[in-house]
Amino acid sequence: MTKKTPKLAVALALAGALLAGCSAAGPDRASGTDPVAPSAAATSAAPEIDKVAVTYVTAPLNVPSIVERKAGIFADAFSASGIDVTYSELTTGPEQTAALASGDIQFLFGVGATSVILAAANGADIAVVDTYSRSPEAFQLVAGPNGPTSPAELKGKTVAGPKGTILHQLLLAYLASGGLTAEDVTFVDMPIPDAHAALAGGSVDAALLAGPAAYQAVAEGNRTVTDGTGLVGATIVVATSRTFATEHPTVVSAFVAAHHAVLDYMAERPDDALAMAADETGLSLGAVRGMFQQYDFSPTVTAADVASLKATEEFMLANGMIEHRVDIPGLILAEG
Repeated sequence: MTKKTPKLAVALALAGALLAGCSAAGPDRASGTDPVAPSAAATSAAPEIDKVAVTYVTAPLNVPSIVERKAGIFADAFSASGIDVTYSELTTGPEQTAALASGDIQFLFGVGATSVILAAANGADIAVVDTYSRSPEAFQLVAGPNGPTSPAELKGKTVAGPKGTILHQLLLAYLASGGLTAEDVTFVDMPIPDAHAALAGGSVDAALLAGPAAYQAVAEGNRTVTDGTGLVGATIVVATSRTFATEHPTVVSAFVAAHHAVLDYMAERPDDALAMAADETGLSLGAVRGMFQQYDFSPTVTAADVASLKATEEFMLANGMIEHRVDIPGLILAEG
């Protein structure tokens, strides 16, 4: 049994109480937004559930996910109500949002805002529960030691990385800063590990990498062309479907309480949290400690987060990644 800190125990007790049916509407999370809260009438006949599936994604450096799973915080929060927690290791935004739409997964615990907006623009049922992280520095465009060093030098080059993600947005924003567009490079869609391998093998000129993959690539002698600072908000969120939130508001509230419990654990036992992350990623404790400084894991959806989401939407529209606007404030669940 994992030893619980006082704050963690309180948060888990709250989660259990919420699952028992204690739910109340709360204030909206982001100033100036007016999302629709789940209605009590809609939930009265909601089917009972015996499990929830949660994504487990460790990149770029998702310390809350690592700590949560190793400490068993979600499992403890839901076990009293007879709900099992299972994990899915789908890592790409499109895979995650597709699994959410199919009902195979109930919570995306760390999905890029770019993927959420893309899914919503394509008509998917998706809603933002709270914020997971903000980390522009962690998202990087990396080239070989003799590779391109500016937007102009990227022209005609081959760049690998995951399409429709924060990293893809970073590439387009960096090109735009030099007056170039996506048409000026050859973009190869591939997951981060494959992009890292392609850069190492010399089959691409640059790779879009994040977290440990970026750190390792630079340690291998490559260099960072740019990171996301000033180019992307790099907002990662927690998401569910609005249908699920409407039918099971107490489950969503309990999940939020457990998310806060994870962050309490990290705050109260930082050395343990970083050691867990080092063990999971294979990086040294010193490397994890340094990279951890790049992240803001505060869960509250702020007005600045909403502004960042809107800026991302505008960028996606301008670059043909989506064809029409999304109701950004309407994507955010009311706090319950």
